[in-house]
Amino acid sequence: MTTEILPTRSTLEAFARPDPEVLARPTRRRFTAEYRMSIVREADACTRKGELGALLRREGLYSSYLTQWRLQRNRGGLDVEKRGRKPTSQAETERVRLRKENAKLTKELAATRMVVDVQKTSQHSWGSPSRVQSRRPRHDRCLRG
Repeated sequence: MTTEILPTRSTLEAFARPDPEVLARPTRRRFTAEYRMSIVREADACTRKGELGALLRREGLYSSYLTQWRLQRNRGGLDVEKRGRKPTSQAETERVRLRKENAKLTKELAATRMVVDVQKTSQHSWGSPSRVQSRRPRHDRCLRG
């Protein structure tokens, strides 16, 4: 004889209804330059097998952090590196502006030359305009007589 255990109403409700509480968004961990430098020094002092792993577990760090911090130290410091686009110098900004202006003016010049060429060809195809003699009486004839 087997005994069948049926789920109670409270256990069914717990599975059917999702938890309404909104989880807080995790914040990004930030490490000061002093802390990073101390960890790198400690990691460099680790000589026996397993010491480095124990250090990382104790501090709750990933090995990629340590690798990145060592590279930063070798480049000249563990200062805070800002993410994203690096600020450009004033000379670089001016050079970019001048290149854009140069491209715009080159385009305008090409358009102007095309208009001038069209005007030249249209003059040649229609013939050059002849001088139309004026139909007004010449004053010198009127004054003679």
